Amino acid sequence: QVQLEESGGGSVQAGGSLRLSCVASTYTYSRYCMGWFRQAPGKEREGVASISAGGGRTDYADSVKGRFTISRDNAKNTLYLQMNSLKPEDTAMYYCAAEDLLGFPCGERLQRFQYTYWGQGTQVTVSS
Repeated sequence: QVQLEESGGGSVQAGGSLRLSCVASTYTYSRYCMGWFRQAPGKEREGVASISAGGGRTDYADSVKGRFTISRDNAKNTLYLQMNSLKPEDTAMYYCAAEDLLGFPCGERLQRFQYTYWGQGTQVTVSS
């Protein structure tokens, strides 16, 4: 069982930046595939970025490529999402997600069904 807690959301103007964090409560964090998702009102939850257990592989949704960066610090059990050049369409609740593949390669993991554990979310609002 893994508990995930996001933080770092807030309100910014278009063009601004935010850095989200997600702390995981597990002794085996370095084994988990991790991802960031977002859900805007009335829309489906969508994958934003994913990162492999060791951090060597990252994948992004086309809508955020070049603007968002996912990273992790396994010594701190923490996942990050650096968001730059924010747009009003980035407004959503952002969730982190975790999946333990017991050492198998994570691959690209941008689909909701690929994760078992979820945080409660942190709100990001971008005004024009």
